[in-house]
Parts: sequence; structure tokens; C-alpha cells
Amino acid sequence: MPHPSLCAAGRPVSEDGILACLGRHFPLTHPALLLGRGDDCAVLRAGRPLCMSSDLFLEDVHFRRAYFGPADIGHKALAVNVSDLAACGARPQAFALNLGLPDWVDMAWLDSFFSGMAALAGQYRMALAGGDLSRCSTLHVSVTVWGETAEQGAFLARGGAMPGDILFVVGPLGLARVGLTVLEETGVEALQAWPGACAAHLRPQPQVDAGLMLARAGFNARPPALMDLSDGLVRDLPRLLGLCGEQAATGHGAGNHVLGASLVLPQGLLHPELLRFAGARGKNPVHEALLGGEDYALLGACAPDMLPALHAAIPAFYSIGTVTEGGGIICNNESLDALCGFDHFAGESS
Repeated sequence: MPHPSLCAAGRPVSEDGILACLGRHFPLTHPALLLGRGDDCAVLRAGRPLCMSSDLFLEDVHFRRAYFGPADIGHKALAVNVSDLAACGARPQAFALNLGLPDWVDMAWLDSFFSGMAALAGQYRMALAGGDLSRCSTLHVSVTVWGETAEQGAFLARGGAMPGDILFVVGPLGLARVGLTVLEETGVEALQAWPGACAAHLRPQPQVDAGLMLARAGFNARPPALMDLSDGLVRDLPRLLGLCGEQAATGHGAGNHVLGASLVLPQGLLHPELLRFAGARGKNPVHEALLGGEDYALLGACAPDMLPALHAAIPAFYSIGTVTEGGGIICNNESLDALCGFDHFAGESS
């Protein structure tokens, strides 16, 4: 018998058809669930505290179909949420998926979309617990994830950095920004000339193992401060330090300290494609790395005595400076006041 997704290709899909396609990629039962999809609610099997995050992934806001294939969209919609779990030092368990589907979607497209999402979910043994479907004028994807802490109560948060702490990243800086730029300019042709940058933008890899190691390292010591890099180092570092956003507004930042940072970013730390991109356009490669955006690396601060063990245990772990006192952020002895990262509501400047 022909595969149902191929039979339905090019035809309008039904809700039952979508659910049948989804079921071929995601099993109904999972150790993290007492009750899975098909009822009004999923019932979670929770032993340790759960970390939860949710993100929208919207056509022509977060991705363009001109160069995102359906499997890329499925992968990235889940990956950006899993990255949030990594930043809390949590082990991914399950997720809920809400889809707003326009009329052009057919079963072949959905089959590829679900395959990209299921492949990433399979890496972390995540269950699809449930969600919702609706017709929509443009493609909307919303994912909610949850995961279990590595140790009882041992989750990581953005707050807690102190003067003298070492600032670090896990993963590349600025590479996804290069990928976005070249994909916008030349579409899928960019994949040949810029494979690393395009992969960083289309298929980011969450740093789950690093997050779990950092959480365990902090279980018997002062835990590292940690977050994922989604809007670029120049915007996300002030959030880690409690200089902006809700922590600053509500007084839940660094206590009595007004924190700053002194960064050292040598060009040798940067990906060769970023260096090539910046050199070809007369740009400062360090500025490109700082502006970043959608790197989904991890940014953190830890006590200096933790540094040797973390360097030894975590691949792609790089020290990038120190936390200072008194406010202000400098990089390579240059103030970063003139650089602004990405803001959905204010645009971007460089």
C-alpha cells in the first residue's frame, strides 16, 4: 500500500490526516508520561522539579520558506526551546506542539516537518505530549518544552554572578548571524559557500550535555549563572548580569552589586567562516560575534576555582572575560555602548 503521506501530497489535509501523520513520527507512550496524547490533558510523570519554556516560531518573523525546508523548520522550532532547557541544566523530557497551518500545507510537507522535529526529539528521548491544530493565514508553530533537573533541585538560573567570576561561552559566537545574512542575500545557494554558518542558522544544536555538566558542577558549590544566547552577546550579557529586563526592574539582579564585564575575544576564538565574512565586507569580526543572534550557545559566569574542571569536561567551553563591579561592559578594552543586538520590537543596529 502506498505511504499515506505520499497519497495525500498536494491535496488539502484533514485534522485526522495530520494526526495520523504525526503519529507515525511520535509514539503515544513514553516513560515521562502517565497519559499521553488523545485525552483532554497529558499527565506527566514528575519526580524532580520540572523546568519549562515556550517559544513561538513564525513564518517571515523567525524563518523564511525560501531557504528553510520543512525539516529545518521542524528541527529549529524544537531546538530553540530545548536550548532553554540546556540553559537551566535540565534534561529534556517532553513537549507540546501547537500548529497554525495555511491552505498550502500538504501531507508531504507535514511528513518532512515532523521528521525534522522527531529526529531532534529522538536525540533527547523526548515525548510529544499533546498540542493543538488550527487553520491559519500563515504558518505558525508554538512549542512548549519541559525537562527534569539533573539533580534534586539543582537547576541553573541567570542570576547569581559575582564580581571576579569568570565569564564563559559554550558554542560558537556570531556564526548564525552570518548564516542569516548570506541566506537572505542568495537563498539556498549560500549552503555551498557557507556550510557552517547556514547550518548554525537552519539547524542549531542545543548544548544540553554542557548544561547538565554545569548543573552537576554547581550541585556542591555555588552554581554557575547561565542562559542561552538567542539575541546576541551584546544584548544577552546585560541580562545575565541583571542590568536590564525583569531582574533589573524588580530588584532581583545582583543584590548590592552593580555588575559589569571585561571581555577578551581574540579572533582565534571565532569561526573561520565568520572571519571570512567579516574580512570580505570590511567588518570588525569581533563586533559581528558580539552582535550575534540565534547562536543558541550558552553564556555563563562561574567562580574561578571551577574553571579548570569545566574546561576539561565540556567541549567548546571558552573563557571570555570576567565579571566586574560598577557597571559598564568593555571588550578588548573597547566600550560596547554603541553596539545593539537584536530586538523584535525595536529592530537592530550595528
